[in-house]
Amino acid sequence: MRTVEDLRLRVGTFLRRPGAAVLLDLDGTLVDSEPMQRAAFHAYFASRGWDVGHEVVGQFMGRRGHESFAAIDGPWRGEDPRELTAAVLSHLDHEANPPVAVPGAAEAIRGWRAAGLPVSLVTSAFRSWAEEALELLGVADLGVRLVTAEDTPVGKPQPAPFLLGAERLGVDPADCLAAEDSVAGIASARGAGVGFVVGVTTSLGHDVLAQAGADAVVPDLTLLAPTP
Repeated sequence: MRTVEDLRLRVGTFLRRPGAAVLLDLDGTLVDSEPMQRAAFHAYFASRGWDVGHEVVGQFMGRRGHESFAAIDGPWRGEDPRELTAAVLSHLDHEANPPVAVPGAAEAIRGWRAAGLPVSLVTSAFRSWAEEALELLGVADLGVRLVTAEDTPVGKPQPAPFLLGAERLGVDPADCLAAEDSVAGIASARGAGVGFVVGVTTSLGHDVLAQAGADAVVPDLTLLAPTP
């Protein structure tokens, strides 16, 4: 219990600093959509007759699809990474693997916005899904800014997405708290100079996220939501 209260205190103290803001990953951090995405990769690979293991699919996590296809070795070598990404997206099945809100996500965003804190998504997903996810969370009308796959020349793990997120909020990255569920996302936030990085264990274990550079690791966003 002491650890929980200590984390609440640390987060609360950090977000009361002048110029504080929040930068949030989307998939796996606010919305548990990783099972849907992993299933889409496996379905597409199976349709091509490719035997691609779970550990390889995991390397796509947190990154833009076309950059992952270009960087990760596999039977897709020589094919257009953007066409491959579009093909995977066509296999998304929202009914078989419906995305659901991560506990505490909506409450945290509402609390931060009520306190006057600027909030931005910083996601490797396309804008259309980011907007749909905010609707799913019930926070689409709260002025949450967006940094999506269309917005930067390179994506996570490079720092460009988080740098742009801070810029669009008009704040210094050092005054931002970021929440991420992937190694690529944590690397991006750290590289951008984000002041407080929280790992969320919806997809990866505590030790993996801590070793990647997270300042704190939580199971979901419940502990980050402001208390009355």
